[in-house]
Amino acid sequence: MMNMQNMMKQAQKLKKEMDIAQAELAATEFVGKSSQDLVVATLTGDKKVVKIDFQPAIVDPEDMETLSDLTSQAINAAIDQINEVAKQKLSAFQSGLSF
Repeated sequence: MMNMQNMMKQAQKLKKEMDIAQAELAATEFVGKSSQDLVVATLTGDKKVVKIDFQPAIVDPEDMETLSDLTSQAINAAIDQINEVAKQKLSAFQSGLSF
């Protein structure tokens, strides 16, 4: 059985490694695209929108609803990517806990 001091050292090491992984994730850019790539959203790993690009063909003042739907689709696609990568990176730390 591990003594308390070793457990604390392991916990501190895991926290440091997790902080690094979270910083790397936050610094990574993820690109989500709507159908036919009409709208492309770029987000950071901490889910901040960096930019949104629109293909000129989709910008129709008479149909803002479609533009809105495609924008949401692109942003959600990027968020799904972020969540998947975060899950993969951070699940490694759960297996490192042996308390």
